[in-house]
Amino acid sequence: MAKGAIFDLDGTLLYTLEDLKDSVNFALDKFNYPVRTLDEIRVFVGNGVKLLMERALPDGIQNPDFDRCLNCFKEHYAKNMYNKTKPFDGIEDMLDILKSRNYRIAVVSNKFDAAVKELCKKYFNGKIELAIGEAEAEGIRKKPYPDSVLRAMKLLDCDIDKTFYIGDSEVDIQTADNSGLKCISVTWGYKDEKYLISQGAKIIARKPSDILEFLK
Repeated sequence: MAKGAIFDLDGTLLYTLEDLKDSVNFALDKFNYPVRTLDEIRVFVGNGVKLLMERALPDGIQNPDFDRCLNCFKEHYAKNMYNKTKPFDGIEDMLDILKSRNYRIAVVSNKFDAAVKELCKKYFNGKIELAIGEAEAEGIRKKPYPDSVLRAMKLLDCDIDKTFYIGDSEVDIQTADNSGLKCISVTWGYKDEKYLISQGAKIIARKPSDILEFLK
């Protein structure tokens, strides 16, 4: 069985916060609701776009415009998710080195599946073997449930004792724990080191090359 490295996407491999903010605010503004700041969006992300919009919209899912706002966000984001998004410095080199060490590499994200696949194809084509996004309509529970991580490990034939989960949030720590994997928590994403430690982080990566050291 293979060695595995399974990554979160937003805040771990890609800086996506500004494009998310712009699409959230496009939807809020269209329906005449107050827009949100970048810092607010930073707090709201991590549990998928439905919860992102629920947190951003006044009265959340109880708001009569919720479904229309969510659909508006998705439509806008699908056309604008490349505007300001980019890989964090050092990520591409880190992935290349992991691949040269015969790691099977996957992405498991709570972002909607089509966007996860498109973003991975655009920014990491040839570097990531498998990209899995939110698919609750198919009965696959999103993170922190282990469903998608276990599916990735099965498809890539990964050894649970030789596979790590890497992410930037408390959701990722919980996901790794629920999947029986060790978690590497990264500090360049949307949650800071102090917060990650308070949420149970045990292994901290402050730059992408730290991941290579941990996975030697």
